[in-house]
Amino acid sequence: MKISNETKVGILTITGLTILILGFNFLKGKDLFKKSKKIYAVFKDLGTLSKSNEVKVNGYVIGSVYSLAAKDKDMSGIVATINLSQEVNIPKDSKAMISSPLVGASYIVIQKGTSSEFLSPGDTLITIVDVGLLDDVKAQLTPTLTKVRTTLDSLNNVFGSINGVLNSEARTNLQQTLANLNRASSSLTGLMDNQTGALAKTLNNAEQLTRKLMNNTDDITATIKNAKTASEKLAALELKPTIDSLNAMIGSLKSAAAKISSNDGTLGALLNDKTLYNKLTDAILSAEILMDDLRTNPKRYVNLSIFGKKDKNGPITSPAIKDSIPK
Repeated sequence: MKISNETKVGILTITGLTILILGFNFLKGKDLFKKSKKIYAVFKDLGTLSKSNEVKVNGYVIGSVYSLAAKDKDMSGIVATINLSQEVNIPKDSKAMISSPLVGASYIVIQKGTSSEFLSPGDTLITIVDVGLLDDVKAQLTPTLTKVRTTLDSLNNVFGSINGVLNSEARTNLQQTLANLNRASSSLTGLMDNQTGALAKTLNNAEQLTRKLMNNTDDITATIKNAKTASEKLAALELKPTIDSLNAMIGSLKSAAAKISSNDGTLGALLNDKTLYNKLTDAILSAEILMDDLRTNPKRYVNLSIFGKKDKNGPITSPAIKDSIPK
């Protein structure tokens, strides 16, 4: 039986389409000749997840996303059908989440639980939301950007207020202040000049003084040594006997002063008893009266008269009034 060319073309076309479909599904992770197990996961937001994206456990690919469908007309969730290409035991309390890396396609990550019971075909995984790197950065940057915007608004208000407050006179004063600051900056620059600045001269003087001190280190050392020697000699002097002698002398002086103050001794009696003073005063007064009487009535004491003329004047009882020193 002769096969026509049209039949041959039809057979080749069907064969090619079959190979193309099988290859396409193979590249998508589907094995049409192998019975697979399907489980489900319901997400509120798929992000960039699409069909044929990988499903991983501990970083190992165990299947792919077979299909995506709305849960209901209200779009309360999106059901992802997971086609498991590997025979793995997934605990019933495992959780699924969508991971969106910076580079590459999104994929489903199954975090294994600790239950001793495993998922069966047709079961639904518990889903959680994965906070990706970009979401974390966005969450941290959003408050900061809000504060920056608030600060910029405040600065705009402040500058607007300053422009409203500063009149022409205030602007002039501000310019003068800036000019003064420039002059002060110039003066400070001159002060800190390496060659002619006052600070440089002061540092040079300090350096010269330090150099002189370093050159005279031997003399300074000798002076300190002499002072130390003198201090040691002074410390070596027997000061205690001298101090004991001074204490003894002070004690003797105290004893003598005590005896002088008391009435037992002669000197104490002379100093403290007024009787001797009064007697001496009376004796001196009597001697003065006697001398005055002797000068006034000498005949009473020396009588050379032949006829024995009697002195009629009586003796004086008080010193005579004197206006000059008697001869």
